[in-house]
Parts: sequence; C-alpha cells; structure tokens
Amino acid sequence: MFDLLRRYLRRVDLVYLCLCAVCSALSVVVLLSIGQTQLGSNNKASVQFIASVLGLMLAVVFSTVDYRALARAWPIHAVVAWGLVLPTLFLHNFRAGFVTIGYDAGGTSNYSWYRVGGMTFQPAELAKISFILTFALHLDKVRGRVNQPKNLLLLLVHLLAPAVVIHIQGDDGTALVFLGVGLIMLYAAGLSHWLVGGALLAAAGGGAVLMKLRPGILKGYQFKRILAVLTPDDPALADITYQQNKGAMAIGTGGLTGQGLFTGEHIFVPNAWNDFIFAYLANAMGFAGGALVLALLLALCLRTLYTAYRSPDALGRSLCVGVFAALFLQCVINLGMNLQVLPVIGVTLPFFSAGGSSVVMMYLCVGLVLSVSINASRRRLRRSVL
Repeated sequence: MFDLLRRYLRRVDLVYLCLCAVCSALSVVVLLSIGQTQLGSNNKASVQFIASVLGLMLAVVFSTVDYRALARAWPIHAVVAWGLVLPTLFLHNFRAGFVTIGYDAGGTSNYSWYRVGGMTFQPAELAKISFILTFALHLDKVRGRVNQPKNLLLLLVHLLAPAVVIHIQGDDGTALVFLGVGLIMLYAAGLSHWLVGGALLAAAGGGAVLMKLRPGILKGYQFKRILAVLTPDDPALADITYQQNKGAMAIGTGGLTGQGLFTGEHIFVPNAWNDFIFAYLANAMGFAGGALVLALLLALCLRTLYTAYRSPDALGRSLCVGVFAALFLQCVINLGMNLQVLPVIGVTLPFFSAGGSSVVMMYLCVGLVLSVSINASRRRLRRSVL
C-alpha cells in the first residue's frame, strides 16, 4: 500500500495538486468569514469543504485512469451529461418527488439546475468536461487537417451545438465559456490565423447588424447589464449597478492588508459568497490577499499549459488546453465582473466561489490534467531506461 502511494507521489504533479488545495483552503476560510459576518450560518463553507475534499479524491482517482480511455468512452459520459442537461430545456421548476428539474436557482430565467432535497446541481458543469473530452478526441482524429472545409464545418457544429443548448437552457455565461473553450482548443490545434481574423471580423459585423435589425434579441436585464458597465453612475440603472458598484467599492477600500477576516467591518456586497467572492476577499484581505488569489490562479493556468507542452500526444495537449481555457476564461470573466469592466453574467471564480457541483467538476478537470502529466512522466521514464 505504502509502496503504491510512494510510486504515485513520485509520478503525480504535486505542485499542481498543492496549488488546487491551497485555493480550496483559502476559499473555505473566506466562506467561513462570510458565514459568520453576513449569513449567520456556516453551511456554504461546510459544503465547500466537503466538495473540495471529495473533488481532491476524485482528481486522484481520475489521474490514475488513462485519459485516452476516458476520451474513447465518450458515448457513456456524453449520454449521461447531456441526458441531464436536455430535460432542463423543457421542464422548468418541475417537481418529481424530492427532485426539482429545471430549478431556477437565482430567481432569473436560468433554469439550468437540479434541486435534490436541499442541494442543487448544475449538469452543465459535467457537460463541460464531456465536451472537452469529445472535442479533444475530434481534433485528434482530424489532426493536421483542421482547416479542410469539411473537417472545419463538422468541428464548428460540434462546438456550436452545446453552446446553443446551454443558451436555450438560460445560462448565457456558461454558454460563452463553452464557446470560448472550443475556439481556443480549435486555434491551438492549428486553425488558420486568416480564418480566425476573418471570423472575428464577421462576428463583430454580424453582431452589430443583428442588434440593429433585432434590438430585442437581448433580454431587458441583459441589455441593462451591458449599459451598466458603460454608464455605472446612471440613476436609471441603479438596481442593476448596485452589486457591481458595491463590489468595486469593496475592492477599492481594502487597502494593503484589508479590513480583516471575521471582523464584520466589511462593505456589504450581494452574493459575496458566489460571483463576487473576490470583492469580499479583496476587502477583507486587501491588495495582498487579492494578489495572492491572482498569483495562485495564474500559477494553475501556467502549470496546465506546461503539462500540455509535456504531453506525449496531441490528444493530451488538446485536453490540457481545454482545461486551461475553461479555467482562464472563468477567471477573466469573473474578475472582470468584480472590477466592473464586464457585465454580470453569472460566471463563478474557479475553486473560490461557493458551489459544490462547480468545485467537484473543476477537480475532475484537474484529474484529467494529472492523467496527462503522469503519462508524460511514464514515457520519459521509459526513454531513460532504454
């Protein structure tokens, strides 16, 4: 038993695992502070702790499974993941015993959740992992031929279909993450620079024309959230800008070391435990705490790319790029929301925001990266023996 553990610890990327564990530990401490100073309950911190421990265990288990086998098993995880997502397109707050399908967790038109007893679960998080695996496998099958019209068309269908489904589900933030992850994976697999430039110009022009012809395509609150970034002091948008204004104020008044955790002297920010946990943390721990969080997340992103570089094959590279893209995009969008430079679209900060399903699924992504890393170490060991 100890011999197996010793061999595993020699092969696994302990730096990567430790970075994730530190992020989770810091998240639990901050959520304990929020629980005591704002919520009057430590439930958020307890769920986060349990999810983090479970996630770490699953990451270790996932890391011992060959990522190539996981990718080839796409009919299983794709059917499970999308089989959970699709019912939420048609059933909204539908109760079946102790399960609620299409639960509206945030009081908006986002019916992307399941409620099981007192717990909630977002199947789109599981679908995100399945998408990274299936899209990486697709890219591997057309390796070197990505820019051929037929292959590119099929890849774009593979990319757009899940993003459209999640959009219909009502979770536009996650739909944008799906879209971004797929595009970054496609670009890393060799998509032509000319095609990228042309697509960006076409998207910008098409978006402008669409907004002109169909100005009501955005829901009322979505359009107001965009305006709130451009005109944060507009009194007519006070109800929309309140959260972001409070978040920006909390970050700006944190100083060097902050107001301190558990003091109760923090600027109140709505939903501080979720999308705006960075604003609370920066207010409580100051510039030093905010810089620490940014350094940890940047280190995770860079370590993921380093594993992609060391990958023994193209499939492993695509998987790592997909995990990097999901981690990076969620960090950029969430921090942009907190800093009032991007509209609020309900994207959490990886490892930090409260949410059992998002934490566990993030650790499953960590397990994929560790699997690639372990296989790279094995290949290097074989070469040294030969």
